[in-house]
Amino acid sequence: MSFFAEVPLAPPDVIFHLTASYQADTDAKKVNLGVGAYRDDNGKPWVLPVVQKAKQVLLNDPNLNHEYLTIRGLPSFTEAAAKLILGPDSPAIAENRAVSAQSISGTGAVYLGALFLSRFYSKSKTVLISNPTWANHKAIFEMVGLDVQQYNYYDRETNGLDFEGMISSLEAAPEGAIVLLHACAHNPTGVDPTMDQWKKIAEVIKAKKQFTFFDCAYQGFASGNLDRDAAAVRYFVDQGFELFVAQSFAKNFGLYGERCGALHVVSQNSEINNNVKSQLEKLNRATISNPPAFGARIVSLVLNDPTLFQEWVDDFQIMANRIKEMRQKLFHYLTEELKTPGTWNHIVDQIGMFSFTGLTAPQVKVLKEKYHVYLTDNGRISMAGLNTGNVEYFARAVDDVVRNVHQKSQI
Repeated sequence: MSFFAEVPLAPPDVIFHLTASYQADTDAKKVNLGVGAYRDDNGKPWVLPVVQKAKQVLLNDPNLNHEYLTIRGLPSFTEAAAKLILGPDSPAIAENRAVSAQSISGTGAVYLGALFLSRFYSKSKTVLISNPTWANHKAIFEMVGLDVQQYNYYDRETNGLDFEGMISSLEAAPEGAIVLLHACAHNPTGVDPTMDQWKKIAEVIKAKKQFTFFDCAYQGFASGNLDRDAAAVRYFVDQGFELFVAQSFAKNFGLYGERCGALHVVSQNSEINNNVKSQLEKLNRATISNPPAFGARIVSLVLNDPTLFQEWVDDFQIMANRIKEMRQKLFHYLTEELKTPGTWNHIVDQIGMFSFTGLTAPQVKVLKEKYHVYLTDNGRISMAGLNTGNVEYFARAVDDVVRNVHQKSQI
């Protein structure tokens, strides 16, 4: 009898299974709209020119070695990363109320924060995540033993934000609950609150004495503007919130496989800050011992060099602008060329890599089987998978299923 005889078979990961199905498809017109990574207009992965330049600088450095980083990571990286998300003039940094720990990309940052809260946060064991949300959010918080509940977020009728439902959910949630918020380019919907709505969200969270946990994977990549994409986080800090920010450099640096990220903690005072720092080190030591160096060195080099920094801004603006162009082209084909039934403003109103199209599961099924277009069953597409060579093909496929496949399904 095996020691593992009672281990059940886990279902395949939705996104990776979708990619595998796409790769196995031999149709010449196939389109992959499930991948969560940037693609250029030829449908190929893109290494940012500034990243190529930084790699060469590192490779030519005779003093470069492969020794361990400190437990909290590369200091020049974590300090620059904190200034990027919190702002160079952040009161939390100036008053020594912010501490950072390097992580295994944004996923690792969320996990490190979740693990910390499971051990040291005593007000509530309830975590509120958006409905819908990135699948890993639920899995991570449940893995550390926290109770995961959802707050209303997406309005299927308008393909926009259910703001009233969100506020009602937060007001009805337990006092002291942990609230997970997407700082920008909400995954998977691409729907973000306005700044006025963020202010109301902050007001409710403060009144309910809830704890704020931001996840930021798309700063710069979302709108093309670093400050705009960090505005919600900075507003909460300015309002005196203690909070966590999970930060990823996978998307905006194209460093997907290097797993470069950080967890930033803003606390009430420097004494608490030191205690938090000691526990972050202890948790990092027990889980990853020391974070990986290569991606952090690339990001550190770029963020701390004014010339390279500006080159990086130019690079992520190329990515952000191509995504915006694909949104405009898709919107144009659906509304002007094809006059597809329905309202399609959400395609251009949403932001970032992902878009909730409003397509139903039966319509998605036909897209896969008839048109060899691969997307998740809830209608989410990666705008990066569209390019000038396939956007019209996709639009015509959408037009067909909208006109001819009428079954409804829920998210």
